[in-house]
Amino acid sequence: MNSREQQLKAFNRLLDIMDDLREKCPWDKKQTLESLRHLTIEETYELADAILDNDLEEIKKELGDVLLHIVFYAKIGSEKKAFDIADVANTISDKLIDRHPHIYGDVEVKNEEEVKQNWEKLKLKEGKKSVLEGVPKSLPAVVKANRIQDKVAGVGFDWEEPQQVWEKVQEELSELNQEVKNKDKESIESEFGDVLFSMINYARFIGVNPENALEKTNKKFIQRFQYLEEAAKKENKQLSNMSLSEMDVYWEKSKDFFK
Repeated sequence: MNSREQQLKAFNRLLDIMDDLREKCPWDKKQTLESLRHLTIEETYELADAILDNDLEEIKKELGDVLLHIVFYAKIGSEKKAFDIADVANTISDKLIDRHPHIYGDVEVKNEEEVKQNWEKLKLKEGKKSVLEGVPKSLPAVVKANRIQDKVAGVGFDWEEPQQVWEKVQEELSELNQEVKNKDKESIESEFGDVLFSMINYARFIGVNPENALEKTNKKFIQRFQYLEEAAKKENKQLSNMSLSEMDVYWEKSKDFFK
C-alpha cells in the first residue's frame, strides 16, 4: 500500500492532469456541469456493478473514473470562482466532524442505531424542515424507498419487530389479490406499490439491501438464460420453436452453474 505522502502526490498529479486537459483538450474544454451529469451517473452504476461482482481490480478502475468526475466538477467550480477541490474536501470534513460528536465531542453512543438517530436529529438542527429532504428525487424507486424508510426509522418512526413487518407484507399481498380480482387497474398498481414498499421495509429488518438483492437476482437470471440460449444453439435449436418444457430442461441444468 502507498504511504500518505504517495497518496497525496498521486492526487496532486491528477489535479495537474485535469488542469492540462481543461486547457488543451478540445473535448474537456467544452464540458460543463450539466454535460458531465449523465456520464457521472453512468460511471456510478459501473462502480456499483463492480462492487456487486466483488471485482477489486474493476472497483479500483471505476473509483478512478468517479474520482475524475469529482475533480472535473471542482475544476469547473474554480473557473466559476464558486468553489475548488479544497472547498469540497473541507466542506465534507466539517460536516463529518459536526455529525460525529461521539468522536469529536462529548456525546456517548451505545451502538450504530444511536449513531443513526443522532445523525437525523443533527440534520434537523442544521435547518432541514424534514428528515426526508435529503432523499434525492431522481433516485431509483427501490433505492429511494429504502432511504425513506431508513431515514424515518432514524427518528423513531418504525416497527419494533420483523414479524410485525412480515404481517404487514401479508396484509398488503391480500389487498393486492383482492384488487386483482376486482380488475381495477389503478387500484392494482397502487396495491402493488404498497407490496413492494412493505417488502423493502422487511428487507431492512432482516439485514438485506433490497437493491443489491434484486440486482444479484437479475444477474443470476441473465446468466441462466444465456446458458439456456447457448445450450439450445449447440443443438441447433431456436428458442422460439421450443416448448416451455423443453426450455425448462436446460433452465434446470443452468442452476448447477449459477446459484
